[in-house]
Amino acid sequence: MALASRAWRFLSLARGCGLRPFRGSEVIGNPGIFKRGLLFSALSYLGFETYQVISQAAVVHCTAKVEEILEQADYLYESGETEKLYQLLTQYKESKDAELLWRLARASRDRAQLSRTSEEEKKLLVYEALEYAKRALEKDDSSSAAHKWYAICISDVGDYEGIKVKIANAYVIKEHFEKAIELNPKDATSIHLMGIWCYTFAEMPWYQRRIAKMLFATPPSSTYEEALGYFHRAEQVDPNFYSKNLLLLGKTYLKLNNKKLAILWLMKAKDYPAHTEEDKQIQTEAAQLLTSL
Repeated sequence: MALASRAWRFLSLARGCGLRPFRGSEVIGNPGIFKRGLLFSALSYLGFETYQVISQAAVVHCTAKVEEILEQADYLYESGETEKLYQLLTQYKESKDAELLWRLARASRDRAQLSRTSEEEKKLLVYEALEYAKRALEKDDSSSAAHKWYAICISDVGDYEGIKVKIANAYVIKEHFEKAIELNPKDATSIHLMGIWCYTFAEMPWYQRRIAKMLFATPPSSTYEEALGYFHRAEQVDPNFYSKNLLLLGKTYLKLNNKKLAILWLMKAKDYPAHTEEDKQIQTEAAQLLTSL
């Protein structure tokens, strides 16, 4: 808008100075008009050059601002400042930057996961997160994080829309997790989430399998061995990156009746330093499973 305004003022000034469009017949035999035409052309050229400089400066400034916001956001995320992170990023919810939007999806989901968040607010945040993730993916289909958070958010929404919708979305979720891994093979979280997808369908109860058969000619399925492969692969990429991956390694070995390795990984989950509420919950679950063993 500011550039358009400058351009309009420039044209108004030109008219005010007597510069107007002229006919070819006026130029012939009238050197004054010709010189004035050259002057106007020069001014137009200078105006265009100025416009280019201003445009480039605006892009640089905008990029620098986004990078600054992302740095602040990543610092708050690593510090576990969920509320502050959400408040920071929602100021830019109309942004068209994919990096900012997927972080906003993550922040909305993290806020929904807080124990003090009411059920009504949690539902609103879950749908809000999906909208931000969807917009991030639309802006940058080559973003591994956008694919990952879109899949996560679709899965979350399924909790509110019933088992049929959740199963129906299964292939979409898997597709986006696989794409996220393809785009960034070193992202342990995406690999871990693919493991959860496999674990979920490996332990799917019979009545859900029946629903799946009604929805798909070939319903989604997996095995504990496949899930175990992804959990181990995630650990190889980034050892001890996530307490839940340790817990699920232990639980998967339990499913495969390997008590010795189950205890090994459950001990690691129990002893994992608790930085978040989820870590504390995982410590408790791991301790309970070890007690039962």
